Amino acid sequence: MVPEAEVRDVLDELQRLRARVPMLSGALAASTDGLVLAHDTPGVEAEGVAALTAAALGVSIRMTDATGRGGFRELLVRGGNGYIATYAAGSSAVLTLLAEDRINVGRLHLEGRRAGARIGELVDAALERVERPATHTPRAVPPRPATAPDRALPQRPT
Repeated sequence: MVPEAEVRDVLDELQRLRARVPMLSGALAASTDGLVLAHDTPGVEAEGVAALTAAALGVSIRMTDATGRGGFRELLVRGGNGYIATYAAGSSAVLTLLAEDRINVGRLHLEGRRAGARIGELVDAALERVERPATHTPRAVPPRPATAPDRALPQRPT
């Protein structure tokens, strides 16, 4: 997954975002499959929110595809006591923000989009470093038999 140093950077970004936007009551970065990367969500179960975000993301992606609206960018849900906003964060993460009902929605979108872009850069760069193939072959590795089937490298879900 994402190395610990980048997770700390993502958490720092979430905390800076909450400091800039006082009406935010929580911020969470998660993988697109619902695993928590970092969170600042007092009083809210982060794992549950991440799982629900992944479910909502799946429906949102299908809706944008079915209606020809392009790739997923963001989702806004308004409840009786506030908002839940989810923003794309690179190719493999999302940012979910919990906001009070009195928040300026324009400011929520402005700050959420910016933070999502920064978090996406951090996560994508970290995953690229982790998944980058070795640049040399160690001498101790025996040669592959000619009869061994070709195996594709696992691909990161998109």
